Amino acid sequence: MQYEAKTFTIPALDGISQQSIDEHLKLYAGYVKHVNHIREELKDVNDPYARSEMQRRLGFEFGGMKNHEYYFAQFEGGATAVPDGDFKSMVEAEWSSMEAFVEHMKEVAATRGVGWAMCYIDRAEKKLVTAWIDEQHLGQLADLDIVLGIDMWEHSYMLDYPPSEKKAYIDAVFKNLNWEVVANRV
Repeated sequence: MQYEAKTFTIPALDGISQQSIDEHLKLYAGYVKHVNHIREELKDVNDPYARSEMQRRLGFEFGGMKNHEYYFAQFEGGATAVPDGDFKSMVEAEWSSMEAFVEHMKEVAATRGVGWAMCYIDRAEKKLVTAWIDEQHLGQLADLDIVLGIDMWEHSYMLDYPPSEKKAYIDAVFKNLNWEVVANRV
C-alpha cells in the first residue's frame, strides 16, 4: 500500500507567505515519496546493515510525513477562537488560561535547534503534555496523540524570517491556528 500526499485547504495566512506554504508542502510531499520508496526498496535489500539503515531512515521520513499532516491541518479553514470544551478545560486546569498556555508553547517552540514543539494528550491521565522533539522521530512521546504541532525546522520560516526573528514566525503560527481543529484532536 502506497501513502498519498494529502491536500490541505489553507487560506492566506497572516505573517506566513503563500510561497513559504507552497515550498513547505513540496517538502511534505517529498517525505511521502521517500516513505513509499523506502518501503518498496526494503523488499529487495538483503544486507542486514543496509536494511537497518533504511529502517532508521524510514522512521525519520515517516515522522516527517505525519508531523506535517498535523501541522498543515491546523491552518485549514483559517484562524478561529478556542472553542469551549475538553481541550480548553484541560489547558485551563494545567496552565490557568489559554494565554498562559500559548506563552508556554511559544517558549517550547523557541528552543534552540531544529525540531518540533508539540502538545500531546495523555488520554489515560486526561492531561496535556508539551515537549520539544528533535528531528522528526527522536523523542516522540510514547502512547500520546499529537494535539498541536509547530514545525521549528528552518524550512518552515526562512522564506519569511531569518533565524534571528523566528519568534515572529512562532507568533504568526498562533495568529493563524484553527483552534477548532486543535481542540477536536482531544
